[in-house]
Amino acid sequence: MNSNTSFHDLPALDTAKLPAHVAIIMDGNGRWAKKRYLNRINGHKKGTEVVRTIVRTSREIGISILSLYAFSTENWQRPQKEVAALMTLLKNFLQSELKEMMDNNIRLTSIGQIERLPENVKMALHKATTATRENNGMVLNLALSYGGRSEIVRMVRKIAGKTKDGLIDPDSITPELISEHLYTHGMPDPDLLVRTSGEMRISNFFLWQIAYSEIFFTDTLWPDFNKDEFIQILKDYQNRERRFGKVGS
Repeated sequence: MNSNTSFHDLPALDTAKLPAHVAIIMDGNGRWAKKRYLNRINGHKKGTEVVRTIVRTSREIGISILSLYAFSTENWQRPQKEVAALMTLLKNFLQSELKEMMDNNIRLTSIGQIERLPENVKMALHKATTATRENNGMVLNLALSYGGRSEIVRMVRKIAGKTKDGLIDPDSITPELISEHLYTHGMPDPDLLVRTSGEMRISNFFLWQIAYSEIFFTDTLWPDFNKDEFIQILKDYQNRERRFGKVGS
């Protein structure tokens, strides 16, 4: 864990001061498996169990939006066998968790190049998003075949096309207009970004959206991440002063 604040010094979690939107870069499945002389797929399977735990915890304590970096545009370059296994795990997760999402009033959304996903995964994703679209207790937002740079390129092309067609005046382009043309339009930017596994980089995730997000890096590998550590990170977040470039109190 990398933080200037000791977990033991933190107050109890204040559910009135929770981040509205938490984003997580789930990293470390492969290293977790390697440490145990297991196949990388075993790490991904264990990681899926942690996803279930963190989603449940977020819903229980009142997080409004939970965005999970599940599969990046760069992940397509991994060995074909691993990619196929990840797609199968994703399909199984979407099917197995649908009842729980319905029971707990969770709406599923997805962002990224969804068209690149295998047909059976797209079908499972469509079924789950359609079934949960009226739920309003929490949003579970999965970043699938997602890359921050490709998202920005997509946004620029859309705005450029509208400008060319005379629908947008270049002088009217604002940060708000840009946000409206991103995958995450309609969502608030993440208040908190968490990355597991000890890596201190963003890895092409939410490059525009995290301009003022609080960032927390933990050495914990994703399969070892749990409810207690998640809550302690939220407590740390509540202990920070968010200034957004202004002078503190």
